[in-house]
Amino acid sequence: MENTFTSGLISLQEALNKMLSQTSPLTQAKTEWLPLTESAGRITASAVRSPVYVPPFDNSAMDGYAIRSAEYREDAVFTVAGKAFAGAPFNGEWPAGSCIRIMTGAPVPSGADAVIMQEEAEKTDAGVRFTVPVEKGQNIRLIGDDIRQGQEVLAAGVRLGVAELPLLASLGVEKVEVNRRLKVAVFSTGDELQPVGTPLEEGQIYDTNRFAVHLMLDQLGCEVLDLGIIRDDPAALRQAFQQADNYADLVISSGGVSVGEADYTKSMLDEIGQIGFWKLAIKPGKPFAFGKLNNAWFCGLPGNPVSAVLTFYQLVQPLIARLSSHTDWRLPPRLRARAASNFKKTPGRLDFQRAVFVHNAQGELEARTTGSQGSHVFSSYSLANGFVVLERERGDVAVGEWVDVEPFNALLKG
Repeated sequence: MENTFTSGLISLQEALNKMLSQTSPLTQAKTEWLPLTESAGRITASAVRSPVYVPPFDNSAMDGYAIRSAEYREDAVFTVAGKAFAGAPFNGEWPAGSCIRIMTGAPVPSGADAVIMQEEAEKTDAGVRFTVPVEKGQNIRLIGDDIRQGQEVLAAGVRLGVAELPLLASLGVEKVEVNRRLKVAVFSTGDELQPVGTPLEEGQIYDTNRFAVHLMLDQLGCEVLDLGIIRDDPAALRQAFQQADNYADLVISSGGVSVGEADYTKSMLDEIGQIGFWKLAIKPGKPFAFGKLNNAWFCGLPGNPVSAVLTFYQLVQPLIARLSSHTDWRLPPRLRARAASNFKKTPGRLDFQRAVFVHNAQGELEARTTGSQGSHVFSSYSLANGFVVLERERGDVAVGEWVDVEPFNALLKG
């Protein structure tokens, strides 16, 4: 791995490819069984198979009448021999030439092979006459029509959420095997930084980056060790890296990775690992570091808040998915939209501009800037619902031009 600063810029995709090609899932051999109520956000460690059929019995898809289709004749009148409800099946004697009143979800009586919906039945003094021809199997949901017993319902590597956990509950699955949480250590570097809630002195700023990174790690289900703010002191920095490396699967620092400020960080990392310092061809977020410490992987984020969040979103998020065995993770697909405002851009880097996109009165997707796109302007994230992604060699964008938009996923807009 290259351990020196390079003069050229590398693309976002090249950086991501390098990161993913060097890493592999860390949690396959370290799993635990958890109740469904404690499994939200966790990643399945093995495939989940259904212990039951769904539906568990043949049942009616309609309110109506269950009959034996072979007994159907045009203008025939069927007496009603009984009733079947969901949770209260019909188990009585069923004479020939009769039908069973049945409700949606009720078990189909033994021998019945069709259900005629009540809107296609006429009641008479003698019984019920059906106004449409009867087809064998109509309006019956067969056992296992949705899920077969033993069928795989979730693969390994799936994040358990609102779509997955109720499915498992419906199958009577009580516990699920999940990967252990990824351990991530995080800290910020810089004498100018102060924690939120501390009065600021002249020349100081609040440590936005560590706060934002911690929030995103929580959303990704990681176990976080927050080492706080590390001052620009070699001994303190060495101690922080050693502590983080001993604890974590992944270490994330903020600041100290650009050309002008990386002396301490770079020399320290050279002692305990192999780290590449990259200049990314993206805006915001040019300075970025990635590599391996003695034990843990390492990502060094830029110091500017917007740059730190963007590089986390575009690079660290997929890396965490890979390390966590989250195989079905994807960023939202990019969409095409009309620019509803001008977007300023200088050719040379892939530009991620914070924007709001909506459908206009004509049903066309359009995107509008949230204002200043400076890497220090964090308010633009709170106003946006996605990025306008402008190609590396593209210049200014005028109203009406087509642009690519990338919606935020739940990491930024939960």
